[in-house]
Amino acid sequence: MPPPPPSLTATAQVAASSMGNAEAVVVSAANRGARRRVDKKVHPAPIPDAGGAMVGGGGEVGGEWWGGRRPEWCSAAGVGGILRRHPVAALFGCGLLLFMAVEYTIPMVPPAAPPVDLGFAATAALHAGIAARPWLNSLLAALNTVFVAMQAAYILWAILAEGRPRAAVAAMMMFTCRGALGCATQLPLPAEFLGSGMDFPVGNVSFFLFFSGHVAGAVIAAEDMRRAGRRGMARLYDALNLLQVVRLLACRGHYTIDLAVGIGAGLLFDMLAGRYLDGKNAVDGGGGGAAPAPGNRCCSCHKALLSQ
Repeated sequence: MPPPPPSLTATAQVAASSMGNAEAVVVSAANRGARRRVDKKVHPAPIPDAGGAMVGGGGEVGGEWWGGRRPEWCSAAGVGGILRRHPVAALFGCGLLLFMAVEYTIPMVPPAAPPVDLGFAATAALHAGIAARPWLNSLLAALNTVFVAMQAAYILWAILAEGRPRAAVAAMMMFTCRGALGCATQLPLPAEFLGSGMDFPVGNVSFFLFFSGHVAGAVIAAEDMRRAGRRGMARLYDALNLLQVVRLLACRGHYTIDLAVGIGAGLLFDMLAGRYLDGKNAVDGGGGGAAPAPGNRCCSCHKALLSQ
């Protein structure tokens, strides 16, 4: 029988080689899977031994406390490592212990006594100086009203001219909740309050003390400026907001707690407005498409306003 032609022999060798390679690939993949299964560390559930101690499936004691050993973080080195890695959390932990002791030992203010406000005590000299100069009180009130107008103008510009509604949505949320809280608990006006017809709202009208809409609005505007890359303007608004806080304390226009909660409210409602608009974008877009970059995430919130 004559031998097959060389071309057919070469074809058969190539096919056999390919089959061998495929088998090698399959075997190699199987070996890798087996190695992964072998290398995978299994942690069996601890079981009690004859003496009642919890022992793991491999014979090791399950848990440092059960084995009578002190956990690593209970040592001096462990505590030092926690302090180095989480200094802010450690600071707040010390603050928790401190103010627990203060709260349980501080004398309560009698019902007929005026509120105790450390901000009023810190600005007592400023208060006396402004009270002795009514023209200065009116001037500071007018400047503060200009700052409030600047906040409103920027927020309106952001939504109407630039199509970014997040600051406006945050402001609407904030003032609505402020009105509800102001109606729920009406604090007494400070006895040393220095009113002015130039203050916002102009005309010596009534207003809610808790919480400060002046401060919260400035925080919302400054946060929007940071998102838009206007960091210089944001720092300017932060500085003006700080001066506003000092002026409101000196004129007894707000308690310290009103101003502190105003800062927190501005940050909170700015975050909630962002979540609301991001949720609307996700619903209107069907969840498809790539997520916006962190730096541009909130600048695209106008899509939620314009989507049908």
